Amino acid sequence: MGKPRKRSSTPREVRQLLIEAIQTARQSHVITYFVGDRPGVPAQIGEDAVRPMYEHLRAIGTGRVPRIDLFLYSRGGAIEVPWRIISMLREYGDEINVLVPYKAHSAATLIALGADHIVMGKKGELGPIDPIFTRTERSERSILQEQLGVEDVMSYIAFIKERAGLGDQAALAGSVSILAEKLNPWIVGSVYRAHSHIRLIARKLLGSWQNPLDEQRTNLIVDALAEKMYMHGHAIGRREAQGIGLPVEMPDGQLEETMWRLFEAYEQVMRLQAPVDARNAIPSGHEEHSEPAIIACIESIERLDVFRGGLAFRHIRQMPPQLNLSLNVNLQLPPSVTPEQLPQGVQTAIQQMLQTAQKQMAEIVQGEIKKQAPIQRTEGGLVSASWQEATAEGI
Repeated sequence: MGKPRKRSSTPREVRQLLIEAIQTARQSHVITYFVGDRPGVPAQIGEDAVRPMYEHLRAIGTGRVPRIDLFLYSRGGAIEVPWRIISMLREYGDEINVLVPYKAHSAATLIALGADHIVMGKKGELGPIDPIFTRTERSERSILQEQLGVEDVMSYIAFIKERAGLGDQAALAGSVSILAEKLNPWIVGSVYRAHSHIRLIARKLLGSWQNPLDEQRTNLIVDALAEKMYMHGHAIGRREAQGIGLPVEMPDGQLEETMWRLFEAYEQVMRLQAPVDARNAIPSGHEEHSEPAIIACIESIERLDVFRGGLAFRHIRQMPPQLNLSLNVNLQLPPSVTPEQLPQGVQTAIQQMLQTAQKQMAEIVQGEIKKQAPIQRTEGGLVSASWQEATAEGI
């Protein structure tokens, strides 16, 4: 008899081995929170992730554990979520750390601020924490979306006062009125509240450490991340993060390699290197297309939760005022012959002919629509998406 065939490992089993290796190396309990940024269908940190993450913490048991490591990847998201995640982790672990193999920007950086230690690989990146508003204007013909940085508004005021030298109250009021014309009072009020709120949350997160910093060092970190980076897209490497005053640790070669391999495993599951182009996603000759997609996941040794749905796309065509069709179907029996008089075999053949003709007519109509109605745009995106437990699946 030959040797038994070795069963190939599932993607889930491969990730479990990597998670277990990190846990063994760091004597910790690891939970991963990976929020994909696949071009065309990016995901964001959201409140809906708190509930499934809680299930992973409950799986630890009723008691506290000495150390929890949160393996984190995200370009950002809702700024009210980091405090909820960190305060929840603190209920289950004495020491909370964040592992950053690559991107942990914006709201993900806020999560990292709540960690006792931030373990960053060579490619690890944090980012500024200044909030971004999405301003939407609707009209009968279109929807215009414009991103507005909170610090952009605050910097405009500072520029007028400090750089332009407009100390005169009348001149200053005139410049502010220009801003008021662009932004309604509700937006201006929201900007100020976000400006204050982000600093409050950052201080609370830094104050959650086992050994909190003094107020002066806390203020230096908050000011650096919330205001003095100037560009929201600036990537803060691990040495720069250390210089700001963050508790950054550099992993040894083996741990860094394991962290990167785990990142690559999620990268493959979420197809981060396969951009989604709505128009090109639909195969030639088709009007629509759909496929499953996973855009975020929370995972531990005990369980796996994924945020998934379907990518659905369809062409929207510009219909002409009048669609010109030319159909010529002439199937008639002699006047003296009724269908009932025909043999059963002939009736069946005629029925098949009619069905074929009907199908051909539908194809002709579709073909003429494609010829006479050009594609105006292609719509689509993620539909019917939600968090789902997927531990037993081969994901």
